[in-house]
Amino acid sequence: MKQLINNLKGDRVIWSFVALLALFSFMPVFSASSNLAYLGRGTGNTLGYLVKHLAHICIGFLIIYWVHKVPYHYFRAISKVGLPVVWVLLAYTLIKGTVIAGANASRWIQVPFIGVTFQTSTLASIVLFIFVARYLSKTREVPITFKSSIWELWTPVFITLMFILPANFSTTALIFSMVLMLVFIGKYPIKYIAVILGSGIVFLAFFILLSKAFPDSKFFSRVGTWGNRIESFTTDKPEEDDYQIEKAKIAIASGKIYGLGPGKSIQKNFLPQSSSDFIFAIIVEEYGLIGGLGVLTLYLLLLFRFVIASHKATTLFGKLVVIGLGFPMIFQAMVNMAVAVELLPVTGQTLPLISSGGSSIWMTCFALGIIISVTKKEEEIVQELKEAAKREEALQKLIDRELEEETVVEESYSIEDKAKNPLQAVLNK
Repeated sequence: MKQLINNLKGDRVIWSFVALLALFSFMPVFSASSNLAYLGRGTGNTLGYLVKHLAHICIGFLIIYWVHKVPYHYFRAISKVGLPVVWVLLAYTLIKGTVIAGANASRWIQVPFIGVTFQTSTLASIVLFIFVARYLSKTREVPITFKSSIWELWTPVFITLMFILPANFSTTALIFSMVLMLVFIGKYPIKYIAVILGSGIVFLAFFILLSKAFPDSKFFSRVGTWGNRIESFTTDKPEEDDYQIEKAKIAIASGKIYGLGPGKSIQKNFLPQSSSDFIFAIIVEEYGLIGGLGVLTLYLLLLFRFVIASHKATTLFGKLVVIGLGFPMIFQAMVNMAVAVELLPVTGQTLPLISSGGSSIWMTCFALGIIISVTKKEEEIVQELKEAAKREEALQKLIDRELEEETVVEESYSIEDKAKNPLQAVLNK
């Protein structure tokens, strides 16, 4: 175990926070999976879901370990090649995607031979953020013009979002907002950002108008759900999502300060997505306000560590990669918690590293591996500088020692000369 820990490079604090969140996730997932265990005339045994979650977490940490060994600048070129591949996967998902747990949106594809479902939008977001970071770091050498950035930056961004939007508006909005944040930090001109934001709003309005013109099209089947969720959030009109929100609020109110205790949640038996989208409500019910604030604090500390890692990065690409992959992770966690307390409409965003699920955990770990790879590179640079300083110090000591020896030899010769010819020594004076 000690040897394994020594092989972990990069920011140890990030490693620690990720491990804490992953370890904490086992109890809420084990408890909240009971309703899934009873579905379809099940036995109610949640041990299988716990083992499955353990397997997902273990694979996730292996992904972090393997990815953090790869020099992060390799992903600079991979993002450019990987973006067209992501478009093909997203298009295939829209056409042949799998519906899971009763969701009426095709967001997943079935991986052949191993029977694992995969949400392609999570991979697309990572590749897109790295692509944007690559563009912003590349254009530092020359002034950014709006005309050139439309083709080189925004066209790939809007193509990616166009493939995600029909099935998942919340993920599209999250990715678009994070891209705008990333280009703002990358010192892309604010007036251009305003134009892009306005263009995005116009494009969304046009998409909604098309859905009204072709209401029976499968391509626009999710638009009605978006409207219903917003309407139920802003009015008292009862909807299916209100049931989930009401149960989540009951769970949070039942938890009070100290919670009902691990495994003693009652609302987990009524919340349809208790182990994924609404797991934060179960955490507060079982661990109280203290547990909820504890989870929130861990995410905020992880965000603070991302800021430090970005500040320490010696290259602009490294800084933007840490921001582009780290901030969306924390923002997604905030959205999940905000939905549970009815600050936002229901979005379907999971709680990173805590909610059950395979591809969401693995893609989060993939992003964390790249971030740690950036910190590992800076750590290696610092180590090389320390070793160079040690070598320089050792060389200086060797030179000083040789000079001292030469001085001693010269003094000994001087003493001999004085002894052999005292008259000459007096004349020299």
